[in-house]
Amino acid sequence: MGTESGRGPERGAGHAERLYAPWWLWLVGLGITALVAAEVGLGAPGLRTWVPYVVLLPLAAVGLWWVGRIRVAVEGDEFKVDDARLPLRFVADAIPLDAAGRRELLGVHADPLAFVVQRPWVRGTVQVVLNDSDDPTPYWVISSRRPERLAAALLARNATHPGPIAGR
Repeated sequence: MGTESGRGPERGAGHAERLYAPWWLWLVGLGITALVAAEVGLGAPGLRTWVPYVVLLPLAAVGLWWVGRIRVAVEGDEFKVDDARLPLRFVADAIPLDAAGRRELLGVHADPLAFVVQRPWVRGTVQVVLNDSDDPTPYWVISSRRPERLAAALLARNATHPGPIAGR
């Protein structure tokens, strides 16, 4: 399978996507930054009027790029989320969640030890239940634009790499 970012296929990837910031977030972020730069530059005469734009707009662009840098991939026998790695032998289950399920897992019923990578502009979410008795993390909650594909990739790779039995 190829990447979900439209950048072409990657070798050995069961699933790969980038949780980039959508165009409307860029528009809003840069628009608000331009407005703040205009307010700051109002009192400065001459060339100093442009200094806030030169400083703030690139900072806003870097910040928007940074929030959209998260990569989610199932490659080889690892599940990778940004710089976190999870061997697939520790995946007990992968459950695509709807909005109500996500709200429940991130709200009232949230486990404080859960590993969460959630982006509010990405609608889909997957709960990855772990079976590692040495790890206090009970599950991962990961945003995904294609939660069914991610869950299927995790379970398909896990079927070929069976792991330890839960609760040993």
